[in-house]
Amino acid sequence: MANGIKTSGRTIGTLNKTTKEIRTVLKDVINKELTNIATLLAKLEPKERVELIIKLIPYVLSKVESVNYSLGEPMDWDL
Repeated sequence: MANGIKTSGRTIGTLNKTTKEIRTVLKDVINKELTNIATLLAKLEPKERVELIIKLIPYVLSKVESVNYSLGEPMDWDL
């Protein structure tokens, strides 16, 4: 880099070739396993099944956060 100016290499935002290939392979593996997930879950013990489902939930559902009232905030709900 000469004087803060990029003079060669990949353009900004371009993925590394290896990274792109690894992501493609992993995506294919995951897609194949998703078709078998119901069968695999049925083979697990109930405790193991629940533990696995709990681990997978954050990838499917949004995290819910509680909302707290702070002193000084208006109690008026009419807009």
